[in-house]
Amino acid sequence: MSQFNNFYQLISNTPLNHWLKTLPEQLNKWEKNFNKNKLNQWFNTIEKIPILTPTRLDLLHGVKADCNPPLSTNQKIWIESLLRKLMPWRKGPFSLYGINIDTEWQSDWKWKRVTPHIKPLIGRLILDVGCGSGYYLWRMIGAHASLVIGIDPMKLFYCQFESIYKLLGNNQRVYFLPLNIEQLPALNAFDTVFSMGVLYHCRFPLNHLLQLKNQLISGGELVLETLLIKDDNLKLLVPFKRYAQMKNVYYIPSATVLIDWLKKSGFINIRQVDISTTSIDEQRRTTWMTSKSLSDFLNPEDPNLTVENYPAPLRSVFLAEKP
Repeated sequence: MSQFNNFYQLISNTPLNHWLKTLPEQLNKWEKNFNKNKLNQWFNTIEKIPILTPTRLDLLHGVKADCNPPLSTNQKIWIESLLRKLMPWRKGPFSLYGINIDTEWQSDWKWKRVTPHIKPLIGRLILDVGCGSGYYLWRMIGAHASLVIGIDPMKLFYCQFESIYKLLGNNQRVYFLPLNIEQLPALNAFDTVFSMGVLYHCRFPLNHLLQLKNQLISGGELVLETLLIKDDNLKLLVPFKRYAQMKNVYYIPSATVLIDWLKKSGFINIRQVDISTTSIDEQRRTTWMTSKSLSDFLNPEDPNLTVENYPAPLRSVFLAEKP
């Protein structure tokens, strides 16, 4: 029996029901390849993580769970040892029963920058594209969304989400599907679509914007967070080999160029609502992500530049609507 059967049953009576024409076959293929190589170790780790039901759960101010009576010291040590087998943890943080997963990114900082500007998520059907470990999925549930679906092709992120999912009691309003946006048909069903930290990884950014629009209902809102360059003489940065040591950064537009891309993709009511420089306090190395982080990717003589002498990371949030 597919582990996604509950999800299929759930969406059968929703505007997503036509997805069932293609989705089961896609996920069946993924499941057949799941239990291989390192994934076998990750799968075994997930299997060992207990299903817990928190007596105190706060998804509004973070992802925080506790229980009464509290876990014993040995239980916490055991669960933490399992979670550390799923390192590196990049998006978070999570505070679970006295176990603090101190992730590379302080993702709650970005959430605080985004949420004052978007339409309230209460009762909305939401898609998060490139959801990573699923941190924002839980925050969306905390904002009272009716159903939240995250997609991301990275298998480690799927395993991380599943581990948190079990520790939070198998919530039936949030799901992670191991897919990328190119695998989705035009669903035209979501009230809000998030794409945060994805656009600059796309070889064809206009295609990505069109795919996002095709998931929204008429009047639905796109929340787009991405790297940006200042709107001076340079309108579009095309890194030669790497940007901040990332191989897969293809285009970093100015605000003017990005707004033009959104217009060309058919979006309306486009506005830039936030812009911020990424700091070494927001993205940093921790005991849960021990490899290099932002401080290693900046020019040591000029932190306004990357090690490749491109402008240092500047991130911005844009909102737009589908007509």
